[in-house]
Amino acid sequence: MALILVQPPPPTALPGADFAWAEWSADRQRLRQQGSAPPALLPGQGEATVIVPAAALSWHRVTLPPGSLASAARLRSVLAGLLEDRLLDEPEQLHFALEPGARAGEPAWVAICQRAWLRAVVQALEGAGRRIGRLVPEFAPRPADAPPLLFATGEPGHAHLTVCDGNGVLSLPLDGAAVALAGPLPPDAEAGAEPAVAELAEALMGRPVRLLPAPQRWLEATELPWDLAQFEFAMTGRARAGKQLAATADALWRAPRWRAARWGAGLLVAAQLVGVNAWAWKERHALEAKRRAVDQVLVQTFPSVKLVIDAPAQMAREVAALQQATGGLTAGDLEPMLAALAASLPAGSLPTAIDYAGGQLRLRGLDLPPSAQNTLAGALASRGYHARSEGGLLLVQAEAAR
Repeated sequence: MALILVQPPPPTALPGADFAWAEWSADRQRLRQQGSAPPALLPGQGEATVIVPAAALSWHRVTLPPGSLASAARLRSVLAGLLEDRLLDEPEQLHFALEPGARAGEPAWVAICQRAWLRAVVQALEGAGRRIGRLVPEFAPRPADAPPLLFATGEPGHAHLTVCDGNGVLSLPLDGAAVALAGPLPPDAEAGAEPAVAELAEALMGRPVRLLPAPQRWLEATELPWDLAQFEFAMTGRARAGKQLAATADALWRAPRWRAARWGAGLLVAAQLVGVNAWAWKERHALEAKRRAVDQVLVQTFPSVKLVIDAPAQMAREVAALQQATGGLTAGDLEPMLAALAASLPAGSLPTAIDYAGGQLRLRGLDLPPSAQNTLAGALASRGYHARSEGGLLLVQAEAAR
């Protein structure tokens, strides 16, 4: 599914202004098209990711007291109370969005924008039949240990400089005063600009800047963990959880930053498959070698056997035939069977009748309880005989004969 990125006009724009948009391929590698249009004329049919302009947001850092995260209603009241003295508008007129992963007792960032403006943006897109996946800030504060970012956007005459660092996000007009306000740039500071204002930005900053068109910059913004769709703008329940899960899975599957992990997982699976198949081939080869060795022993021992089908069974039959031909006793003869039975029967248990025919010994009159029968069967099994009861008979037979 293609990725549709939409940036609404800032709150200061004239009513009815077009929405800027960009359509990326499903793998996030190719920009298919871009432009600006009313919400009803946006391309594609899938959900859209809204890129909230930097000019629409203000950023504040707060420390949440214990218990603030107990519920959404309580959290919003706490944020309104903590920020009331820093805001120019009434808290009821503003929308708050808390930093992902915020914890009570630790500093956390809060993004704030006009609630009416954001509601109008959401209603305009939903009214045009467009589902909203995320509300992503165009720029967000940088980690404390990350170098600052200065980025120039807009067009000559209407250019802005956005400064992102550990102190928040600040958007200023792109001129010498704004650059002076940003202060001396650290050597590791990142500087970028849209192509239309790149020359002006380089002249004011006195250093080369990275060219980054707006669609590419929006795409990088989607990799941020932020989602401003909170409180009244948040979807709740199973649909929200499913959408978050789908977004995470989609990022793992398509996002460029996960490409190395995807390759590593693929190589690991391939290596496991190759290893399992190689091990199975080795085991099959070893088993086949053992079968051939057993067959060879049978053929060498009994040259009369020309066709080997079941080497162990054929070997047992040949050995039994050889013993019978030479007059030797086998396990299926009467004498060995009686000896095994005498050593296994409980003391005082004697049959009243013994019948032997076809390698099977039949005993009458033992009348053993079930527990004694099981004990006798186990003892005979250890000597190579199978015993079972049928009515009043005890049948004993050599395992090889079976």
